[in-house]
This record gives sequence, structure tokens and C-alpha cells, in this order.
Amino acid sequence: MLGVLLLVLFVGVLVVQAYINAEFTGDHAETEVGDQAHVPAAVLHGGPIVNTTGGQESTTSMPPKTIALTFDDGPDPTWTPQILDLLKKHDAHGTFFVIGSEVARHPALTKRITAEGSELGLHTFTHPNLQRIAPWRRTLELSQTQVVIARAAGVHTNLARFPYSSKTLAIDDTNWKIVKDAGRQGYLVVVNDLDSEDWQRPGVDQIIRNATPTGDNSAIILFHDAGGERSQTIAALERFIPMMKARGYRFTTVTEGLNGSIALSKSAVPALPVNPPAARSDMWRGSAVIWTVRLADGLVWSIAGLFLVVGLLTIGRTGILLLLATRHARQRRKKTWSWGPPVVAPVSVIVPAYNEKEGIEAAVRSLACGDYPDIEVVVVDDGSTDGTASLVERLRLPNVRVVRVPNGGKANALNTGIALARHDLIVTVDGDTIFEKDSIRNLVQAFADPLVGAVAGNVKVGNRQRMVAAWQHIEYVIGFNLDRRLYEVLGCMPTVPGAIGAFRRAALTQVGGISDETLAEDTDVTMALCRAGWKIVYEERARAWTEAPTTLEQLYRQRYRWSYGTMQAMWKHRHALFDSGPSGRFGRVGLPFLALFGVALPMLAPVCDIMLVYGLVFWELRETLVAWSGMLALQLFTAFVAFRFDRESLRPLWRMPLQQFAYRQLMYLVMIQSATTAMTGGRLRWHKLHRAGLVPRTSDVEPIGRVAPEVDTWPSTRGHAEPEHPAAGRAVAPPVPAQSPTGIGPDDLGPEDLPSAGSPPGGGTGPVYTG
Repeated sequence: MLGVLLLVLFVGVLVVQAYINAEFTGDHAETEVGDQAHVPAAVLHGGPIVNTTGGQESTTSMPPKTIALTFDDGPDPTWTPQILDLLKKHDAHGTFFVIGSEVARHPALTKRITAEGSELGLHTFTHPNLQRIAPWRRTLELSQTQVVIARAAGVHTNLARFPYSSKTLAIDDTNWKIVKDAGRQGYLVVVNDLDSEDWQRPGVDQIIRNATPTGDNSAIILFHDAGGERSQTIAALERFIPMMKARGYRFTTVTEGLNGSIALSKSAVPALPVNPPAARSDMWRGSAVIWTVRLADGLVWSIAGLFLVVGLLTIGRTGILLLLATRHARQRRKKTWSWGPPVVAPVSVIVPAYNEKEGIEAAVRSLACGDYPDIEVVVVDDGSTDGTASLVERLRLPNVRVVRVPNGGKANALNTGIALARHDLIVTVDGDTIFEKDSIRNLVQAFADPLVGAVAGNVKVGNRQRMVAAWQHIEYVIGFNLDRRLYEVLGCMPTVPGAIGAFRRAALTQVGGISDETLAEDTDVTMALCRAGWKIVYEERARAWTEAPTTLEQLYRQRYRWSYGTMQAMWKHRHALFDSGPSGRFGRVGLPFLALFGVALPMLAPVCDIMLVYGLVFWELRETLVAWSGMLALQLFTAFVAFRFDRESLRPLWRMPLQQFAYRQLMYLVMIQSATTAMTGGRLRWHKLHRAGLVPRTSDVEPIGRVAPEVDTWPSTRGHAEPEHPAAGRAVAPPVPAQSPTGIGPDDLGPEDLPSAGSPPGGGTGPVYTG
């Protein structure tokens, strides 16, 4: 609910900002004059001040040899102060018809106008063409401007000038209705006698000629103090005011001139005050409008700044990624490249499984039938209720054994499997993942380097026919596999994927096995290995095919857990920032890189979509589309490189533009909710995804290699059906040490520090015993 309310507030502020920043053309825009049958002739041929208040229909001109200088579209922080300085220098006053949104932005400048003897008039809040908007909007345009003037300058004004108006002769029936409506609200409508046409910037001499009255005629003259470059206006006024004063003219405000004409007519109409004080209620309303404008402006400027940051981060990350990933790919594909002597040491494959009946048979068969000479497969059934363990047992594969344990979580199952494994090279696999025949062989070759403690394999999406899964296929190739090349070069691999990873037992022992303190146990243990000084590498030839979520709901749950677990792991290992040695290197290179590009950038990425929508609706369509197309082209280029490195078909990339309008937004929500959960200290439970099972990509062949002895759980399960066999015991196993501080090895620990198998620090379900 809080998120929805914040989103509504955010969208509302953006709409306000778009409203107050509506672009407008200058007042010179020509509009066709319509029928004038209902406009009184006295108005058409009268003076420039039109009075329709109280049911009147009259006009007034300036007194003889009187000029009222009027300035539209301000206040402007550059040009309005210069005009005020010039008026003060020549002892003249003017009337400034201001835009309400600009008054809200420059209240001090508005106050200066009245403080120096000039007066204010309304020129609407956003400068719309009043003929083209609804009556309620016309009223709002005037009232909003009135209240912001009240707050900024403490005054009220009776004068209004409509955008795109000119002379009384241009008033047609449509405009006459608007004029009369303004009169009912108490406003005098002011047009002009002469237009300096300074908006055209025709040159100082031409502006002066346009503004000069014929003979001794009085005039209300139109100038502009905003809406463009106004240096010619300043220069023209510098010559025009002294010149007209020398001819005997005096310069007044519109209201002063109107009062002079009333006095000459000896009318009983009382004189109007110049800049009368505003009502306190208007001042309070004006405060709300001004703060709303400031909030809207500040928000958009913040978004624009973030957009720039996101753009720079994206370009920088792409540059670093392509540079280092290309270096990695070229190095690995050299004919002379080798990890060292071939690795043929026996391998134990650990498969933690919880309710994996849809895919467990294909997964285990692909593991047991690999082309590596000595493979032991240990399936740890984590309290499944769907017969997963029985399905594996029915395969009767001689190098596969099943261990049943009560449900204690994936980390517990992994630790149990590692403890029961007979070999020192450990491969961990998810229960829904299918290996290619050579995956294990390719995966463990990196252990020819004695410094390598873990190897990350190449995870592929097996069910990529569905749109949601196809989007994940693109993400796996770009966001995971390409990134792993980068992280290996930097020496700070953050994650060995649970779907396909290999470890030295010695490395796992040094960091205390697999911890259950986070939901991302694979990221947690990988960070611990980095801090312990082990080298972690990526092997692209070791491919594993996994079943990706096929619905947005399942995808959301999976990524929510991943993101939250990653944040947990980063927080857990935050002290590496202050360590020395390998731990410090990871803390000062790996953690900031992951925080910046794995957390901050995805969370800031929504500003790109916000600016896209804002630009399409409220800004220039062409410029917006060009900017968005540029970002998409950069992503497509990165995707092209990544797909080439992985030797993947480019055909799925046609879905990438569509990915921008659903998949990315879902990932935004995932990151935001994950961060919110992390900051509020919320707890997230493990969500089991619905599986349909993958079709094996390898042929069903007889397994090769040493046959592992059959191991039964305690109590015995032989001769019993699966429903009658709740997981009731565990196996006695060699101890797995608790996760120790970086730099402390197993030799530094006493027996009391070594918990039994499957009991990592921070949880677990107790020791394991088998008969």
C-alpha cells in the first residue's frame, strides 16, 4: 500500500511538473479572427483597457502623452533584473504581466518588481491559449497566478492579459466570452496599442520604431522580459525611454494611467489602488502552490540527474564489461591455452533435492552417465513429499546413492552431501538441472591450477520456448555468463551458481562449508572463498541446462529470493572492506562493484523508463525516441557480443525490445522490494517453484566409472513404499567445520569448533546418524 501511495504521489508530482512546464510559443503567434457580431463596436474601436466588471462593456486609453510599458512572460532571472535596473535608472515604472509558474520559481524577483514601484498583472499560470481550454481551466489559470503573486509579493492585482492577445480589433466572439468571464471574476483585461515585436529580435532600431507612438498619442506598449534572448529589448529601452521623455512623455503603470484617465473624465468611479495588499487566505494558498512547484521541479531535476548517472554507469559498465570479457574470451580460445595437466581425480556430485519429481530422473541420469572416468552421485533428499528419492532409487544406477534427511533447507542438504561424499573434488547441482556428457570433465579441469578453489559453470535455460523463459535466456547469456568473465578477470567472482559449480573440499572446509545464514548460499560461500584467498574461475564449456520459471509470478518469487539473498551476503561480508590481503581486495573491488552495478544500477534503472514516458508525453517525441533507441542499441550490441562469445543463435534477440516493457519493470520491483525487505529487517522464506521437467539433452547410455556401494538410510527403507517412509534419520559423516573468520584454517580449530554434518553456523537441524 505504501508503494502504491508513493507511486501515485510520484506520478502526480510529475503531472504537475509537466503542467507547469508546458512549452508555449511567443505572444506573436497569429490566430485567425473569427466572427465579431457580438462584440460591441465601442470595444472594437476603443482603448486597450477593457472593463466588463459589474456588467459593464467599456474601454479606456492612457491619458495624453502617457506611455505604459508592459512586459510579458516573466519574471526571468536574467532579463527581468536588467529591465528593473533600467527603469530605476530612468525613473520610470512598468507593468509586468507574469506567468504564475515563473513567479513560483522566482518569488524574490517578483517581490522586487512591486518594491521598486512597478506593478503586476496576470498572464496565466502556464501560458495556454485560453480559447482551447475548458472554462474551469481558464479560471484555474488566473486564480493560481493570483495566489502565487499574493505569496510572493503580498499584493493582489486587478489586471489580466491573455496569452496570444493583441489589440481590441482582434477580439472576436469567442474571445469576447472569455473577456466577459474574466470581468465577472473582477479582472480588467489589458491588450496593447503598440507591439515592439522584440520577440523577433529585428534589431534595436526597428524595436524603437515599432514602439514609438505617432504624434502625441498615448500608448500601452508590449515588450517581453522573458521567453528568449532579450538583449535587444534592453538596448532599445535604454534609448527609447530618454527619447520619449525628451518629447514630453511620462511613463506610468497601467493602473496609474487608468486612474489618470478616470480623473480627466471627471467620473465618479473611484481610483484603483496600485498593488493592493493580498488576502491572507490567498497567501496561504499561494504557499501550497509554490511548494508544489518546487517539489515538482526538484523531483524532475533529481530524475534528470539520476538519468545522467544511470547513463554514465551503463556506458562505463558496458565499456569495462566488453573490454575485460573480450580479453577473457580471447585468452581462453587460444590454441595454446590450458589449465595444466588433465584432471582425472574422482569427483563427487552432490544433488540437494526437495520435491523434484518432475526433473530428478533426467538430472541424475545426465550426471551419472557423463564421460568423466570416475563419478559418484549423491542425491540428498531434503524431506521431499512427492517421491523424489524413490524415483532416483528406481533408476538403479550403480554410481548413484540416495540419502534421506529431514527437511532442513538447501544448505543443510549440501553440507550433508559434502560430508558423505567420498572424494575431494565436489560438484554441486540443482535437482532440476541437466548436464551435458562432457560438463563434469570440462568443469573440473580448472583444478589443475592448485590456486583454484571453485569453478563456475555455464548455466543455460532449457525451456526457452516460452516468452518469459526466453527473456531469462537472454539475461543468463548477458547478465550472468558475460559478467562472470568480467569478475574472473577482476579476481572477485561473487557467485558460483548452484546449478553447476565445482569446489575443492579443502576450500569448503576452510570456510566452514555451506552457510544457511543467507538465502543465497551459493553467493555466500563464493564470497567466503574469495576472502580466503582462493581463485574462482569461469568455465564456459561446462554447460548445464536448467528449467527457468515460466510465469511472471514464479519468476518474481525466484528473483526476489536471489536479490534478497545477495544483499544478505553482501552485508554479511561487509567487513571485508577493512581487511587486508585477499579479503581486503574482495572488499574494496568485488563488493563495491557488485553494490554499484548489481544493486544500485538496477534500482536506478527505472528513471530511464520514467524519462521515456515523460519525454513521449510531455517533451520532444523525436529526441526522446533517439535517446531511448541509443540505449537499446547499446544493449543490443552488448547482447550480440555475449551471444557470440557463448556461441548462441542470435534469433532470440528479436525479443529484446519487448523485454524492455515487461521483464525489466518486474526486475525493478524485485530489486526495490528486496532492498526494502533488507532495510526493514524483514524475513523471507524460501519459495518452491513449480517444475515441469526438462527433456534430457544427452542420450540414455550406461554409466561408466567406479561403482559406488549401495548406502541405505536409517532406519531402513527397504521394502517400504514411499508414503510410509517419512525422513526420520541421517547418516553419520565426517565433520564439516563451522564457517571461520577469513584467514583461519581448519588446523586452527579445536574439536569443539567442528559441528556434525549438515549443521552450518546459524541453524541446521542437529547431527546426522546412520546405521
